[in-house]
Amino acid sequence: MTAMADLPVLTARLLDLPRIRHGFFTRQGGVSQGIYESLNVGLGSGDDPDAVAENRRRVAGHFGQAALVTAYQVHSATALVADGPWPAGPPQADAVVSATPGVVCAALAADCAPILIADAEARVVAAAHAGWRGALGGVVEATVRRMEGLGATRKWMRAAVGPCIGPQSYEVGLEFRAAFVKADPAYGRFFATGASDDKRLFDLPAFVLGRLAASGVTQCEWIGRDTCAEPDQFFSNRRAFKLGEPDYGRLVSAIVLD
Repeated sequence: MTAMADLPVLTARLLDLPRIRHGFFTRQGGVSQGIYESLNVGLGSGDDPDAVAENRRRVAGHFGQAALVTAYQVHSATALVADGPWPAGPPQADAVVSATPGVVCAALAADCAPILIADAEARVVAAAHAGWRGALGGVVEATVRRMEGLGATRKWMRAAVGPCIGPQSYEVGLEFRAAFVKADPAYGRFFATGASDDKRLFDLPAFVLGRLAASGVTQCEWIGRDTCAEPDQFFSNRRAFKLGEPDYGRLVSAIVLD
């Protein structure tokens, strides 16, 4: 299958690797309408299923492939290995890992942090979805272990965190911070003073980078794009809620071995 005209896509310097392609896709370049305009790939959204299918086909076609391999994401710490499309439909998991060329490992998000990881030496890649619950629960560590199971080595892994809600947009309550500090008092460093005494700002991308580094993936970066603050470029759950919209589109981030 030949690649279609390129969609608008963001990339990470660290993942510019031989025989590996990746992309953090924006909301542009698709066929969806209304609040889902235009590249909504969320099967679980209220969008027209035919439009979602076409959008997913376009993303897969960007890599010259027929289909994306995504999981039914449930904010878990489950990472699964895929060597092709799921035979019985998407399983519940929050990371897809593969050592098979042509398998487009993809993660969906709309404020949560998409993570793409590659070991170019071992030829293993992964796409993970990390909201606060999954990040705190261990999805990063689970993904790294799955990659190791396919022969990858932590010191050779490179990771990039894609567009997600930024530290200036993620205001939370004190109870939210308390849950993190209960897990590890050192996690308090990921919170800053909010607009009032009972609010804090949470730095999700920094927290995910911290979990990557603690897992031995020291070559990691956030591409620095805030989904909540850039409505023309990204879908955002939080922004949709603030605007009183009934639903929101989902972005996709993907990586594949050539």
